Parts: sequence; C-alpha cells; structure tokens
Amino acid sequence: MQLLNPVDQIFLRLEGRHQPMHVGGLQLFSMPDDAGPKYVREIVEKARSFTDVQPPFDRRLKYRFGQPFWVDDDGFDLEYHVRHLALPAPGAIRDLLALVSMLHGALLDRSRPMWETYVIEGVTDNRFAVYTKFHHSLMDGISAMRVMRRSLNDAPTPGGLRVPWQLPERERDQSQRGGAAPWHGAWKAAAATSRQLAAMPRVGQQVFSAWQQAREEPDFTAFKQAPMCMLNRRISGSRRFAAQSYSLSRIKTLAKHYDATVNDIVLAMCASALREYLLGQDALPDDPLVAMLPVSLHTADSGTGNKVAMIFASLATDVVDPVERLAAIQHSVEHWKRRYKTMTSQQIMGFTAALAAPAGMNLLTGIAPRRQAFNVVISNVPGPSETLYYGDAKLEGMYPVSIVLDGQALNISLASYRDSLEFGLLACRRSLPSMQHMLQYLTDALDDLEAGLGDHQT
Repeated sequence: MQLLNPVDQIFLRLEGRHQPMHVGGLQLFSMPDDAGPKYVREIVEKARSFTDVQPPFDRRLKYRFGQPFWVDDDGFDLEYHVRHLALPAPGAIRDLLALVSMLHGALLDRSRPMWETYVIEGVTDNRFAVYTKFHHSLMDGISAMRVMRRSLNDAPTPGGLRVPWQLPERERDQSQRGGAAPWHGAWKAAAATSRQLAAMPRVGQQVFSAWQQAREEPDFTAFKQAPMCMLNRRISGSRRFAAQSYSLSRIKTLAKHYDATVNDIVLAMCASALREYLLGQDALPDDPLVAMLPVSLHTADSGTGNKVAMIFASLATDVVDPVERLAAIQHSVEHWKRRYKTMTSQQIMGFTAALAAPAGMNLLTGIAPRRQAFNVVISNVPGPSETLYYGDAKLEGMYPVSIVLDGQALNISLASYRDSLEFGLLACRRSLPSMQHMLQYLTDALDDLEAGLGDHQT
C-alpha cells in the first residue's frame, strides 16, 4: 500500500465527468510488406499473453481514512486494459483522430488500474495505430514517454513484441530490491521531506525577488494576470484532437539563424497560430497571451510519477511582426532560464508551487473564473531520435494527447521523433470551434519565420 503524494492527489481531485485527468499518446505504425490479414489481431493476442504485469500497471486506488492509496489489484484483467478496435473503410486519418477524440473524452475506471491501450487496425496505407492513456496521478508525460519506449525495438524484430507493463529485467531487479526492506519507503520519504525543508529559505528569497521583478519589469510574466479570452471558457466533456508532424531540421535551421532554441521557435509558431485563430474568431485580446510551459526535472534514473516545474512565458500575441514576436518570447523565457540556473530541483519545484498555488486553488474551486494565471499549456517532450519498431512494424509517428481543464480549453503538446516534431492539439470541442485550423496556422507560422530570414540577416 502506497499513499499518493499531494501533487498526484490534486489530479484526482480535479477530475470530473467534463474534465478527465489522463494523459495519452497516439502511435502510428506501418505493417511489413508480408503482413497477413490477421497481423493486427495476432499483435493483440501476443500483447495479452504478457500476464506478468509490473507496477504501477497492476495497482488500483483504494481509500483509507479518507486518503487515496495505491494497492495491488487482485482481480486484474489484462483483456479489459488491452482492447482491439477497427476503423471503417477506408480508414482515413481524420477518422482515426475522431476515434481518439472520443476515447480520450471517456473517464478511466477508478475501480481498476487507471490505464488503457487500444490497438486500432484498418488505417489507410497498410497502417495501424496504438492509443494509450494513463491517469495523470499515475505518471506525467515524461514518465509516459519512457514507459511507451519499453515496448519499442531499435530494429525490426519479427515475433519480438514487447509491452510497456513489463519492466526490463534490470529495472525489475532494481524495483524488487527497492521494496525488499520495509523501511525503504519511509527512508525515501524522510529524505525527500528533509530536502524540501532545506530548500524553503531559498524558495522564499526567490518568491520575494520575483514579486519585486513583477513590479519593476513589465516583461516578467510570473505575476501578470493573463487576459481573458475564448481559450479560457468552461469546458464540456467532448474533445477534439488534431495532430500533425513538422520538420525538425527546418525548425533547427530557423533557430540557428535567429540565435534561438528549438523551443523558442515552437513557442513562436504556437503564438502565431493562436493569434490567427483568435483573429478569425474576432476574439484576440489586446494584451499578450501567457503560456504555461511544463519543465521536466526528471533525471536519467527517475522512476515514474510527476516531477515537473513551470515557466510562465509571454506569447507576444499583441505583436504583429512574427520576427519581433519571436524576440519578445525569447526575452520572456530568458528571465526564467537565468533564475532556474541558480536553484536546485527541490528549490525550483517549491518556487513554482508557490507561484502556481493561486492558479491551482482557482482550478480546484472555480472561485475566480475571470482571473487566469495563464491562457494555454504548451508542453514539449523529448522523444527518440532513431527509427523504432513495434515488433517488426515501423513507427511512423507518435503524437501526445494531453489534458484540458475548466478555464484552459486548449492544450498544445509535442514530442520529437527522428527528424520530426509531432504536434498533438487537444481542445474542448464545444468551447473552441474549428480548432483543427490551427494546424494550417502552425504551417503558416513556419513560412512567415522563413520569409523573415532575409530581413534578419541584412
């Protein structure tokens, strides 16, 4: 039995029928040329044969004394968690995205381990897809990426299918050693508490410094109230998911020319796309939109769970010129980079928790729906650079599917894979009409930044 930490408990408390709190991912695979008509069915049957399910995939919620704990699920049913679906012919990508939109809007069953995998056959051009979702109390995006990587091979391996709910032997040994001593968990908890207490004086200094900067520097976004706009409406339970790949080499070329990072270019793309979308809806605020950017604090040996800090960045949507908009975004993000360089990961988490507390209370209670700490979440998760395979099926693309909340009707997430940045946009279908047009606006934003290269170089 393991008590959920306070952050993970918040994800449970935020959840409602209109507001599922799970993260997901869509993977698109091409079948080998010699694949038979039962190829996908055989994959499902093979996956269901791996019944030695490892934590946290075999754990469900149980409440004791009003508190949530993870406990082993004695009645675990793998067939329930691994499902087989098919698209109607001809299996267009828009039909796949519509299906994922519907699946992602459905709540996970809290009486079972909170994850599900759907293997979807019938995608056009001899392809199939795998959509998986995990409750955010179980793991964050970085953890989910690592977990899904377990099931992929570095080379085509006929018959070599792997599944994410089984740890590799080395990780399994470490996990078993970690649970062998009854005092191990208590020791880890005490050590973590000690580190948090040691970080508090530095956190207080940083919060005071940020408060001063908020008064003196208009570009510092931590304490600026984000403008109200249609992105910050209350949401329904319906979802619309849109996805597209963009050339990473193309984005890196722009980053080099503008003396920027890849993430700066991504933010500029999103800012331009949001500006065009809101202009088209006659809903662009006069003040710049503010984005919340999750920052992973995971290390190479981090386990699953949530370990994330935040940056609040101006998207400069009030700036007309795309090159000037990029410069304003860089300036905003640079404030946070300089601050975080002087802090430990414990101090960063404490600092951002203090800054985000009012926003968190607002999300939990809805007490001030017209006050927004940020307008949109933009998350960039690093992915594999090499070509990967699910058995002998080639991974063609991988698209994150995240969360929207009351007051946060749009989420933009992306992951890198090979030479692509894979964008996954999730929105409340009722609150944001025609959100799929954002994909074209992202393409236009790249074109505009490339068109500005000549002026920037002269």
